[in-house]
Amino acid sequence: MTEQGSQQDMLSLPVRDFVAATAAKTPTPGGGSVAGVVGALGAALGEMSLAFTRGKKKFAQHEEYYAQLQRRLELARGMFEDLVADDIAAYTLYQSATKMDDSPEKTEAMALATAAAIDVPREATKVALALLEDLKGLVNRVNSYLITDLLAGAVLAVAAARLSDYNVRVNVPNLADRPAAAELAMTSAADLSRAQRLLDEIEAASKEYLP
Repeated sequence: MTEQGSQQDMLSLPVRDFVAATAAKTPTPGGGSVAGVVGALGAALGEMSLAFTRGKKKFAQHEEYYAQLQRRLELARGMFEDLVADDIAAYTLYQSATKMDDSPEKTEAMALATAAAIDVPREATKVALALLEDLKGLVNRVNSYLITDLLAGAVLAVAAARLSDYNVRVNVPNLADRPAAAELAMTSAADLSRAQRLLDEIEAASKEYLP
């Protein structure tokens, strides 16, 4: 629960109110929650690009592919939306743990909260990478009038991955298992590099549509 409302309420807010809630002097929604919203918008732009392409005679041979892609894009958007609430829940867990008196129970609670604070952005990055792969597959099978919307979706997916990498990097030092912490940081960095490469490939495939 935040001062603005419950976890579920965040995505029910008008856009202006969500922006105001983000600007307010409250810890949530913060960067992690915004990453979820940004990722969901990226998926939504992919869905829009697809919606204005399906049904066109020029692309009729891709209909089976489009049907499968639509389901994947919808799933990605839903997963990003769920991660908004997951991020708020992870922060709430951490906040509660820090207020406990020093004890073995607090140590355990802090370890659990740290794990959650890492797991949520790692999941967001996985969804972002899957979304980028799908947008890459669509780029040469999309209505040319929608190419900038598809590109915008890809840029937002990379932004979600970058924001998630920040949150992994800031939390891994709190892990007691130092080798595991180093591995997580390295994997997150590698995934971010992969996300950027996918964006570069999407942009390269789009050059013929852009002056």
